[in-house]
Amino acid sequence: MQADPEVVEEPVSLPTPINVRSVSLAVLALLGCVFALQWASDVFIPLLLGVVLSYALSPVVAQLHRWRIPRALGAALVLLASVGGVGSMLYSVSDDAAAMVESLPAAAEKLRQALRPTRGAPQSAFDKVQEAAAKLEQAAEETGGTVAQILAKGVTRVQIERPRLNLKDYLWSSTLGLAAIAGQAAAVFFIAFFLLSSGDGFRRKVVRIAGPTFARRRITVQVLDEITAQIQSYLMIQVFTSALVGLATWAVLLYLGLERAAVWGLVAAVLNLVPYLGALATAGGLALVAFLQFGTFGMAALIGGVSMMINTVEGNLLTPWLSGRASRMNPVVIFVGVLAFGWLWGLWGLLLGTPLIMVAKSICDRVDDLKPVGDLLGE
Repeated sequence: MQADPEVVEEPVSLPTPINVRSVSLAVLALLGCVFALQWASDVFIPLLLGVVLSYALSPVVAQLHRWRIPRALGAALVLLASVGGVGSMLYSVSDDAAAMVESLPAAAEKLRQALRPTRGAPQSAFDKVQEAAAKLEQAAEETGGTVAQILAKGVTRVQIERPRLNLKDYLWSSTLGLAAIAGQAAAVFFIAFFLLSSGDGFRRKVVRIAGPTFARRRITVQVLDEITAQIQSYLMIQVFTSALVGLATWAVLLYLGLERAAVWGLVAAVLNLVPYLGALATAGGLALVAFLQFGTFGMAALIGGVSMMINTVEGNLLTPWLSGRASRMNPVVIFVGVLAFGWLWGLWGLLLGTPLIMVAKSICDRVDDLKPVGDLLGE
């Protein structure tokens, strides 16, 4: 009996048709959205800041409304109290901040002296490269001297002089810059005021626009509820943890004897709002300031390490414990998103990146076609 020849099984493949036209349109739409966000940043940044501010203050305004205080009056009181509190806090540390700015030239000179190599010390690789470049430049000048003299006879020498400081133009540009900042701050204030005053009116309009069917309206209500809950929870946790980081940093720096500890505590609290990058910037700045004050790398490493340890404990223990499992985001997505929005909008993009990604995740979790994107954004 003859054995059957060995049957070679073909690999099983799952056909996944790709609509090239749809992918191309999606890429073009994404590029168009990125261009629009960057081109109209002067409109989007105040708008989003006002929306985020309204989410942060809406629980307080709602509580005042339950106490029979009109929403418009409650929104005005809460906004004015917030602005006054921030202004008083900045005014309390203004003297230390001014002293820090005045000490910058002396600090720069001290850093230059510290980085200058001492006499008799062996040359580093960078010093050797600089010396070799200087010798090559000298040799080129010696060999090309005759040719340069010949060319100089028929060439008019041009000397570029730096323009003098025009005080009038400088004051005018500074005034325009301050006016633009004041205008954007006023826009943020009024957007937050109108949203807080309207209450659920704007939300009811969005639900009506969603569609005539009950199912679409129910999904819209769920999405809005989830967005509101997640953003309010995120903002409350961020404010609470940033305040703790600022107080802990101030106490540790005061104990270690670093000058102007209150200013650096405030800086640590503000930069803690920027995921990952804020902790690195705070630790690097504190290490540099500690080296300039104490003159030793040991103290610089100690103060920078303590700052990093405070942010690490806050980011890996306190914040995950306070936030629910469902509201956690993928760290890679958060980091990439913060970098992308920082590239689009600078400092404001670093602050607004995480809330915008949370909003996108809430929408994707409720739309069937976008649920894979929501799974990607989640932890």
